[in-house]
Amino acid sequence: MNIGLVAHDAKKKLMENFTIAYRHILAKHDLYATATTGRLIEEATNLTIYKYLAGHLGGVQQIGAQISHNQVDMVIFLRDPLGQKPHEPDSSTLERLCDIHNIPIATNLATAELLVKALDRGDLSWREVIR
Repeated sequence: MNIGLVAHDAKKKLMENFTIAYRHILAKHDLYATATTGRLIEEATNLTIYKYLAGHLGGVQQIGAQISHNQVDMVIFLRDPLGQKPHEPDSSTLERLCDIHNIPIATNLATAELLVKALDRGDLSWREVIR
């Protein structure tokens, strides 16, 4: 499965910790991330991450294009709903694309954990049929 990973600045440490905790599951899949988030995850977990541009420089649009071409099976976008900075990407674009293309998306830790555990159980294998 192809998994997109994005995190606002205030949530990057949380994304690192999340990927460390679920490394054993994530290691079985292809991971795509915006530049800084991808680098931090790679350094923390030693997982291979396909890195796009920084989110504010077009990385979120690159992941969006991948979603539009049915090349992403799940997105984890840990967003900061209270303190988003002007240079940070808006999650609504990815949320909209995921809704259009029926892609599961998590925007907080609780939902991310549910999706990753479902992924491990095989609950998202229906995505392989769609592709």
